[in-house]
Amino acid sequence: MVQPTQVESPGGLDTTGKPAVLFDVDGTLVDSNFHHVVAWHRAFLDVGKEVPCWRIHGLIGRSGSELVRILLGDELAANHGARVEELHTRYFVDSGPTLRPLPGARELLEAIVGQGWRVVLATSAGEEELSLLRRALDAEDLLSEVTSSADAEQGKPDPDIVTSALDGIRADPAQAIFLGDTVWDVQAGRRAGVPTAAVLSGGIAREALEHAGAAAIYAGPLEVRAHLDEFTQLLRL
Repeated sequence: MVQPTQVESPGGLDTTGKPAVLFDVDGTLVDSNFHHVVAWHRAFLDVGKEVPCWRIHGLIGRSGSELVRILLGDELAANHGARVEELHTRYFVDSGPTLRPLPGARELLEAIVGQGWRVVLATSAGEEELSLLRRALDAEDLLSEVTSSADAEQGKPDPDIVTSALDGIRADPAQAIFLGDTVWDVQAGRRAGVPTAAVLSGGIAREALEHAGAAAIYAGPLEVRAHLDEFTQLLRL
């Protein structure tokens, strides 16, 4: 297991031993999934490969290397994968000024902290992309821990990122809920033994999230905030 990156809480929050909500970021707290789709689409075109956007969208949330391998196959991924990932990052960074938090995202985090719980980011994003996402979210004062692709040997749906987040706050699965927006998030959370809910704000169909085993499904962070008591009850189911 890769050791999680230690992130000092800007707000100096006393969080030891408290329950936690682990959050995916892309499509869950920040409206960025379709920025990723366009960035990947442009990257594939730059290496002479036409990959339809709908196919890319279904794989958002997987690691970049896995996304490329699935879409191009092993041989082409070996030849073009590193370049495609580099181009995707460049194009995604270019979209930084247009990234916005999803409606209710900060209010949801504030409400969780307000009831004495910890807020943890558990994302497959790389460090450069994560920096942009954190800037868009603008909630550093509410975070207890942040884990990213650098802290996991395998991307979602492998549970590494979720278990790294738990390790970072010294919590076991019974002390946490995971909220994501893709089937890969749901599968990763369930494999880590963490109750996992999902939001529709990443563009994934409700039926797909239900089939993956989401314990509850909400339109987006605004609806989670409106039903916070119900959401936190997932910890006790």
